[in-house]
Amino acid sequence: MISLAFWATVINYLDRQTLSVAAPVLRDQFHMSNTDYSRVLFAFLLAYTIMNGVSGPLIDRLGTRLGYGLCIAWWSAAALPHAAARGPVSLGAFRFLLGIGEAGNWPGGVKVVAEWFPEHERALASGVFNSGSAVGAILAPPIVVYIMAKLGWPAAFAAVGLTGFLWLLFWWPVYRTPANSGATRSAQTRRVPVRELLRSRFVLAFTFSKIFLDPVWYFYIFWFPEYLKRARGFDMASIGAYSWIPFAVAGVGNFAGGLLAGRLLRSLPVTIARKSAVTFFAALMLAAIPAVLARESWLSIALVSVAMFGYTGALANMLSLPADVFPGGAVASVYGLASMGSGFGGMLFTLITGWVVDRYSYVPAFIGFGIMPLICALILWTLAGPLDRHSVEQHVGQHQAIS
Repeated sequence: MISLAFWATVINYLDRQTLSVAAPVLRDQFHMSNTDYSRVLFAFLLAYTIMNGVSGPLIDRLGTRLGYGLCIAWWSAAALPHAAARGPVSLGAFRFLLGIGEAGNWPGGVKVVAEWFPEHERALASGVFNSGSAVGAILAPPIVVYIMAKLGWPAAFAAVGLTGFLWLLFWWPVYRTPANSGATRSAQTRRVPVRELLRSRFVLAFTFSKIFLDPVWYFYIFWFPEYLKRARGFDMASIGAYSWIPFAVAGVGNFAGGLLAGRLLRSLPVTIARKSAVTFFAALMLAAIPAVLARESWLSIALVSVAMFGYTGALANMLSLPADVFPGGAVASVYGLASMGSGFGGMLFTLITGWVVDRYSYVPAFIGFGIMPLICALILWTLAGPLDRHSVEQHVGQHQAIS
């Protein structure tokens, strides 16, 4: 079951990274500045942010099989018309449509984890499915560069868009909800109204923390190929040959995050174990600062790899937090609502990045994105409170609007 979520995430990132890899060509063809490019990215993140608040509750209401399937069907259909883009306006419009569907991937994956895995396995399971983002980002540069070289950039968008429909051929007949019984099943499947979730201290703090974590990843996936070309002088062949390396290292971070959490949970309460793991990996993301200052390109790529390893290690634990605190019937809603924070942060910091790079350089951008994850960790320690499902369920139990 988790392999289905893994492959959905691979496809999600293939669709997302096609633009990042093709950006150097499209920017030249459409005469886009860094600011223009940031606005195209903003269109995607605007839709992504809005729909995070919708897709999570939608998946909880429709069920994982139907809700998750609808999300990937939408984003696969939205990927195809990118081939017809004729400028930054039409490209931005198609990215907006893509963002509507792609917002459902992580609420859907988190719900798969909550349905199928116990507490001590969730971080590793989350790391497994989230490693699809790294695999998709690894595959995108060579695949997209090859298709562009043979058939042009429109064919690259069309070919990648078709992969989601292939996934649906496996998802629909295979996925099922595990057969829990009695009270266990009732506790896992009950939904919590969104208005009650928004009153939760944990949900508010979790949302706020993601404003300072996820935009770091958006920076790497959207801007790293551009950085290699504009700041390091790489051509398209070199981008295809080397830009996948940090994403390969990031893939390992997904498993490292899960393994560290599993080890800490043997001797520490879940609150301390999860927050400590997030903090450790957030500290590794400071490697972004020496990365942009390094004179040698190989060293810069190596340090970016360390920073991205830190991100995925932290995220493996962040993905587990909703299931630690809330019943399974609410986890997609919690993660979707919290991801509105990451989307908001992504929009804000993407526009800031374009403005800063146009007027200064990549140096202040890398410094800022190296520091931000520690702010995320600080918020979790000071504002999120204990990761205690019992206290949350007592609060929810005082209200009658539970399905």
